[in-house]
Parts: sequence; structure tokens; C-alpha cells
Amino acid sequence: MDEIKITEANLPVERIWGLPDIAAFLDVSVDTARRWSRKPGVPIYRCGGRYYAFRSELWRWHRSKAA
Repeated sequence: MDEIKITEANLPVERIWGLPDIAAFLDVSVDTARRWSRKPGVPIYRCGGRYYAFRSELWRWHRSKAA
């Protein structure tokens, strides 16, 4: 099976709603995603008590964190 290379260019610009989906995208626990959301510079936002993030921003931030 061919490996698909994920780049910012082929990520859809869409919101991810809710900590469970954000955590799944980042491959971390919900508790970790919640803890990260409180840190400055982490692109996880709250609106009306609900968490959301933009897929491309999360991907970019996660890549820079791993580098």
C-alpha cells in the first residue's frame, strides 16, 4: 500500500469541534488536549464553553512541536 504524505496543502480547512475529536487528530488523550488548550500559543479555542480548532493550524503547530 502506498503511503500518503500529509502536507498543509492537502489538509481541508475545517474546524474540528470538541476535545475528543481534537485529541484524536493529535493522537493524545482528551485530558492532554485540554491541558494543552490552556497553554499560550496552542491553537485550540473555546466558544460558548465548546472547544474547537482548525485542522491546518493544529497540524502546523503539532509539526513545529515535534521538530
